[in-house]
Formats: sequence, structure tokens, C-alpha cells
Amino acid sequence: MRIVRFIYAGQVHLGQQVDGEHALHIEGELFGPHRVSDRRLRIEKLLSPLIPTDILCIGLNYREHAAESGSPIPQNPMLFIKAGNALNNPYDPVYVPRRSSQIDYEGELAVVIGKTARHVSRDDALSYVFGYTCSNDVTARDWQRDKNLGGGQFARGKSFDGFAPLGPCIVTRDEIPDPNHLRLRTTLNGQAMQESTTADMIFDVPALIESLSSTMTLRPGAVILTGTPSGVGFARNPPVWMRDGDTVAVDIERIGRLENPVRKEPE
Repeated sequence: MRIVRFIYAGQVHLGQQVDGEHALHIEGELFGPHRVSDRRLRIEKLLSPLIPTDILCIGLNYREHAAESGSPIPQNPMLFIKAGNALNNPYDPVYVPRRSSQIDYEGELAVVIGKTARHVSRDDALSYVFGYTCSNDVTARDWQRDKNLGGGQFARGKSFDGFAPLGPCIVTRDEIPDPNHLRLRTTLNGQAMQESTTADMIFDVPALIESLSSTMTLRPGAVILTGTPSGVGFARNPPVWMRDGDTVAVDIERIGRLENPVRKEPE
């Protein structure tokens, strides 16, 4: 099932997507009892498919990306967290903020947790997954890397407003039995910047859930951004930064396309 969150008649709805413009209304709670009704609604504005309880992110989780970053292969998943204010909708602008000009894209597979997970084994890990969506871990590289700005740590440079677009939908787990064999492509103004497969992950989805749940409770609605493949802007020569007027898109096999314009932050 493909689940979308959207605005119709001035209200926010959940629905099972039937085409690009319509969805069947879902009654109840996404992570609780719910049913798909026969009430057909028009998608007037597409929203992020959920409001995450947490946005948990994994750094350096693709072999080729670690290599282009000049970093050794991590021995354990590298966790950082994006703040809730970073959440963004499909087709809404990603703003180039006033205090940074080094804005980078990172196309990623996002895992949506469907039930409370604590001390989960690898063998059981996928049973805790509700579904999957596309994400863009937008990053202000100067604030991430420069100790004179953001302290040289990840969270500040990755938590500017709107730096976590999600969408366009959640594809439920039953439709993607193996999340580690999906093609991923990120384009900037139609030019392919990242082309890879989730098979290049250092820690696959079950390993991430096992590791994270060993020290923290993963709540229903938690989203895990599973890392980005090679081809990011800062690793290019010369670097490629997103600028006002650009369009960035993340395409993941069997899920769809997450697209956002890039605009200068309003005064």
C-alpha cells in the first residue's frame, strides 16, 4: 500500500494513494487501528507522509561515500539526529539560509518504524518496520565541518529549517521485502549526481534497527535515514552546492520521487 498525507478541503488527511491526484481516505491512526474507506479525496497539497516522532540519521553508511569522504569504514553505525523543525514536504522549497552558502544534497532511503522496538534482534528487525519513504538529508557543510561555526558536529549543520524533506509516500513493508536491493538516484536540475543501490550500505536495515534499539527505544513513527551514497556535492572538484533556482530530486526504486525546489531564504 502507498500511504500519503495531504490537504483536502482545508484539512489534513491520510489516504491510500490511487493515482497522482486522488487517495482513499484512511480512518483511524496510522500506527494503530485503521481502515481504508471507499471515500475518494482529491490531493490538493501533498505533505510529508508522517510527522516523525524522531529523525534518526546514520552517517557514512555507504562504502563508496566513506571513500569519497576520506573516512575509514565505521565499526558501528554512526548516529546523529535532525531536529523536528527540519521536516519538509515534497515540492516545498529547501531554503538556502542566510548564514550558509554550502548547501548539499544527500538522497537516502528512510525507514519508518511501526511499533515500539527495544533490544530487537537482527532476525526480527524488519517486523518492526511499517514502511519506507524517500528522504533528502540536506546539509550546511560549513556548519557541519567548521568548528568556528557549528562546533564541527553534525546536528547543527543538518537541522536548519526544512532540511529534512520526506516523501512522496510511505510504501508499506509488504511491498518491499528486501530494502537493501533498491536503486537510488539523486538529480540536481535534471543531472544525475548520485546513482547507487542500497546494497552498498555498510550496515543494512536490520543491522541498523538492531543497533539503535540496543540503546534507545524506537517509537512508532520514528524515521531512520539510512545514509547516503557517493556523489555528494562537497566531495566533487570543484564542490557543487545547491543554489537559488535549483531543483533537487531523490528517486528510489519501488517508492517514487521526492522533489523540492531550492530557493533563497526570504527576508
